[in-house]
Amino acid sequence: MSNNRSGFFFGGVLLGAAIGTVTGLLLAPRTGRDTRKLLKKSADALPELAEDLSTSVQMQADRLSETALRNWDGTLTRLREAIAAGIEASGRERQILSETEAADSLASRAPMRDAYGDVVANSTGEVIPTEMPQER
Repeated sequence: MSNNRSGFFFGGVLLGAAIGTVTGLLLAPRTGRDTRKLLKKSADALPELAEDLSTSVQMQADRLSETALRNWDGTLTRLREAIAAGIEASGRERQILSETEAADSLASRAPMRDAYGDVVANSTGEVIPTEMPQER
């Protein structure tokens, strides 16, 4: 359905262009001989015009290519820096976690003491019966 509509549209554009060209030639204020000379000059100038257009397009493509390459290099540099920073931060976090685990491990093995400093539990967590604290 969509292809059919676009086909009609482009067919209409081509038909309109052809009708406009013929109408323009017929209603032109020049004589047929002058119009043919003008058309011949225009046709002779087409190869040069095409070459100029090609050169211009090539220059624009080269400029865009250089810009894209510079942007790509900058993006790669920023990406490398971000990856290096991420690896460094990950290493710092790993070190902090291992230090915290080591401290927690030491704290869990230490005997539990009451307010007076007497041991109330051993490293396995078994409660050690104590006497009632005496006034000191």
